[in-house]
Amino acid sequence: GEFNNWAADADAMTKGEDDIWRITLSLAPGQYEYKFVVDGTWMEDPDNPETVADPFGGNNSLLTVE
Repeated sequence: GEFNNWAADADAMTKGEDDIWRITLSLAPGQYEYKFVVDGTWMEDPDNPETVADPFGGNNSLLTVE
C-alpha cells in the first residue's frame, strides 16, 4: 500500500500457528490505502469495511492510524 510505495514484494506477512496472517509495521498517524497481494493478485482486505475508490475502477482498503 501507500506505506511501502505499492511494492508487491515488500512487507511479507507471516502465518501464525492460529492460521492468521500478520505483520507489524511502524506507521506515522494518518490514513493509508492498501491492498493484499495473494498469489500475484491484488485484493481488498475482506475483513476491513473501510474502502476508497482506486484509479482502476475498484477499491483500496483504508487504514487509519491515530
